[in-house]
Amino acid sequence: MAYPILLVHGMGFRDRRLFNYWGRLPKMLESMGFEVYYGRQDSNASIETNGRMIAERIEDIIAKTGSEKLNIIAHSKGGLDTRYALSTLGMGKYAATLTTLQTPHHGSITVDKLLKLPDILVKIVGKCTDIWFRILGDKRPESYKVFHSLTTAEAEIFNSANPDCEGVRYRSYAFVMKGPLSDIVLCFTNMVVAHFEGENDGLLAPRAVKWGEFMGVKRSVCRRGISHCDEVDMRRRKFSDKKGEGVSDILEVYKEIAESLP
Repeated sequence: MAYPILLVHGMGFRDRRLFNYWGRLPKMLESMGFEVYYGRQDSNASIETNGRMIAERIEDIIAKTGSEKLNIIAHSKGGLDTRYALSTLGMGKYAATLTTLQTPHHGSITVDKLLKLPDILVKIVGKCTDIWFRILGDKRPESYKVFHSLTTAEAEIFNSANPDCEGVRYRSYAFVMKGPLSDIVLCFTNMVVAHFEGENDGLLAPRAVKWGEFMGVKRSVCRRGISHCDEVDMRRRKFSDKKGEGVSDILEVYKEIAESLP
């Protein structure tokens, strides 16, 4: 029998019943015979804080299911939170695989540039963001710290302190939009990141997300490309009915992942 799957969300969202972060994915995985669980960590807490939440969640799932191990699929910053739980907090012994989608393992050059703005401005933005996420349910939002954890320098420090765990298979996926109009929500950020780093998914460039066994850059079969929102099926529908080279439905990527899990 397959190990359970733990889905770990990214920055800015929470696991909610009425608006599932993962769209159609959980039902598809369940139809394939997997038990599906959620990370339930804070939206904008630090890697360390969220890592502890995920570690507790892993222990709960192992105790509940009696499974020896589990598979983890993490999106965006959720991949960093999970790596901290596996490496620093000793949860690697319970993980068979960690698959990350568009996780900033090597930090963002764009964030490096933006943090050259006056620090007082960054702190004000962080405080305002924290207030909003406390309203949404975060216990310990630490946006200012999170911003800095996404720099290339902090990524190097994090990677040195959190090496891959023996016995865990690490894989990573990258995605890109075709251009700013691919996703109106990420139109402006796509242009900003493109200016500093080239093609991206509206937030991150492929150079930032490669880790472990890199599974390549996924592109859609149609003109719109695949955005950071599309990666977790935020629109709950196919990109296109067209067939050909590229992805027509994000569920195709997750099916590819799931079919290779132990």
